[in-house]
Amino acid sequence: MGANYTPRIGWFHSWADLDPALVDEDMAQIAQLGLDHVRIFPLWPLLQPNRTLISSRAVQDVLTVVDIAGRHGLAVSVDLLQGHLSSYDFLPAWVSTWHRRNLFTDPLVLAAQQQLARVLGTELADRPHVSGMTLGNEIGQFAVSYHPDRHDTSDEQATAWTRDLLAVVDEVLPGRRNHHSFDDCLWFKDDHPFTPADAVLLGASTTVHSWVFTGAGQALGEGHPGLALFGRYLTEVASAWNRALGQADRKVWLQEIGAPVPWVAPQDAAEFADASVRTALGNPDVEAVTWWCSHDVHRDLADFPEVEYSLGLFDAEGRLKPIGEAYGAIARELRDGASAGAGADASPAASTAAPVVLEGMDRAGSDRSRLSPKGDIFRTWAEAALDGEVSPLEIRF
Repeated sequence: MGANYTPRIGWFHSWADLDPALVDEDMAQIAQLGLDHVRIFPLWPLLQPNRTLISSRAVQDVLTVVDIAGRHGLAVSVDLLQGHLSSYDFLPAWVSTWHRRNLFTDPLVLAAQQQLARVLGTELADRPHVSGMTLGNEIGQFAVSYHPDRHDTSDEQATAWTRDLLAVVDEVLPGRRNHHSFDDCLWFKDDHPFTPADAVLLGASTTVHSWVFTGAGQALGEGHPGLALFGRYLTEVASAWNRALGQADRKVWLQEIGAPVPWVAPQDAAEFADASVRTALGNPDVEAVTWWCSHDVHRDLADFPEVEYSLGLFDAEGRLKPIGEAYGAIARELRDGASAGAGADASPAASTAAPVVLEGMDRAGSDRSRLSPKGDIFRTWAEAALDGEVSPLEIRF
């Protein structure tokens, strides 16, 4: 169990003027909470301000943060291309406006991305506490049909982009768990060029990002107890696709999960975190949970969606919040249970309820919206789960 690291001072803009002492304070808090890993997000425009220029100072800053986390006993997953963070897009000038090139298909862009992966991955390979790299934070959202500045991409091109960039990362960072990540459009949007097969067949494990504001909240309503089950539902969707595509032993990383207002009231956030994480851990395929995020965005920073100011385990002053206490308690239970050689009380038994079977699904994902949180299957599944019957999902082509 870990956290997606959001710097307390300056948010991700702090990469432009890194203060190692502040990073050390943040990482100490995360480690003291009982967490064992962080995911970090360097900004692509700083790492690679020109297509043929990789900033040695920016790379060194990444290594500094990685080393600080390691000194506090934290494993580190490094995201490569940022990409997209908390409603903001961070793209270098050489893929924008007058220099616009497609992120997923332009040969010059692909070569530059792969070169950045080689440079950064080679440096990270010397650090055993680096668990791996992820290609980018939900970077596939640039290809979704409703994006305001879409980078048009076919299914085949999306697969090729993911496969080829991961191959470079695996080459320079061997023996680690390298991934790619995406929002839940990949699982539920019929026309998304990134498909469930990309999630299941590429990368070390299948990643999911659980946000109740993408449909579950609208379907069930603010404060509904079923919202705490959405993270588990997403892991079941991922597990179902794993099995359907011949990867029954593949693990699932709940790479992002948070408690967003107004769907989760601030006074209910700790209870939501406790229920959602414990329920998700009931899926035996889940190998890791990484909360979004470590620290609240400070109110001095303007123009964020309201939700972004309150997602942290710690507030913007570094004070532990009740949600952090709840999350840390589960992490310590898991750690203490593992140390004792016994099953951790934090993880409930896997469900033995009859599976929910979806017949005639398209292997290519053209009807994946059947599983959407806005649909009947999720609502029926959630109602049964609230009665204690947490069913696995079964996809049949």
